[in-house]
Amino acid sequence: MAVIDQPTITLRNGVQMPQLGLGVWRAKDGAEVEHAVRAALACGYRLIDTAAVYQNEAGVGAAIRSSDVPRKDIFVTTKLWNSDQGAKNVRAAFEASLERLGLDYIDLYLIHWPMPKKGLFVETWKEFEKLLAEGKVRSIGVSNFTVEHLEELAKHSETVPSVNQVELHPRFPQEELRRYCSEHDIHVQSWSPIGGQGSDLLDEETLHDIAQDHGKTPAQVVVRWHLQHDLIVIPKSVNEQRIAQNFDVFDFELSDDEMAAIDGLATGQRRGPDPNEFNTA
Repeated sequence: MAVIDQPTITLRNGVQMPQLGLGVWRAKDGAEVEHAVRAALACGYRLIDTAAVYQNEAGVGAAIRSSDVPRKDIFVTTKLWNSDQGAKNVRAAFEASLERLGLDYIDLYLIHWPMPKKGLFVETWKEFEKLLAEGKVRSIGVSNFTVEHLEELAKHSETVPSVNQVELHPRFPQEELRRYCSEHDIHVQSWSPIGGQGSDLLDEETLHDIAQDHGKTPAQVVVRWHLQHDLIVIPKSVNEQRIAQNFDVFDFELSDDEMAAIDGLATGQRRGPDPNEFNTA
């Protein structure tokens, strides 16, 4: 299978991050996630996004280690879970993730949720800075942070997150947050990029019409929309055919009118948890 080159994003510390990756949320540890990661690497993906709470880091690591792709060419993201926030917990949680992955370092380490009512994300971030300084991670960032949370972090640290991974799709485009992040050189990464489980986003006539014009699927059109908005995108699948389809988006381009039509699908409605309210440990 010919491997397709894909664009990368240069993070604020100079690290190159692939713009399109595989998300493995809800992929079962063991054979399922290993097969998905191997399939993704085989067709050209070089970004794999997992998290401690997904409970599949071991399978992700096994697939990476068994791959013919050199480790240096694979960008691995994982995330610190909420119950491990706080200065006394971060290092042990990080080392546990590293051990499960079976890797020597992590490319991007994220605080999974701000948990503002817990009030620990600032001290957690200071521990992340130490991991970065020690070279245990190549870059650090956050997930599900709002402008308010990012501003609170900025009051107490000069280290700006490289990435903010948030729910983002045509119906919930997070324009205000994207503007703020762009102004502060924070790259936005989209989770649930095609609407999330149970969404009817892909049934939209607009997407079907655009897809038909390009000989693509509505999902491919949406992935392309993310790429052309300079977003980092991680569609999740364990289906080998769909994994390949989600990556087959570099041979067409959406016009300005098509991008505007997809922008017009915005409802402002969030499908996932509100970061100010989500406090599950």
